Amino acid sequence: MDEKTIWITSDDGKEIRAEILFTFENEETGKKYVLVSLPGNDDEVYPFTYTDDGELNAVEDEEELEMCEEVLGSFVEEDLV
Repeated sequence: MDEKTIWITSDDGKEIRAEILFTFENEETGKKYVLVSLPGNDDEVYPFTYTDDGELNAVEDEEELEMCEEVLGSFVEEDLV
């Protein structure tokens, strides 16, 4: 496993390999986020919060999802420049 790969356990117990696009911390809330994509499906990006203990939680809150989309948009713009 390399630093760009993460294994996520689905609700039904399956292990899914995902590629880490990037991580960031929201300074206002102190929450840490990781945005990942699944191999062969680069069009979909999945946001999770994570802890230093390695606990992942899917982002489901609408405001958090919008914030993650904005950060992703900024990341893509920077990457294109």
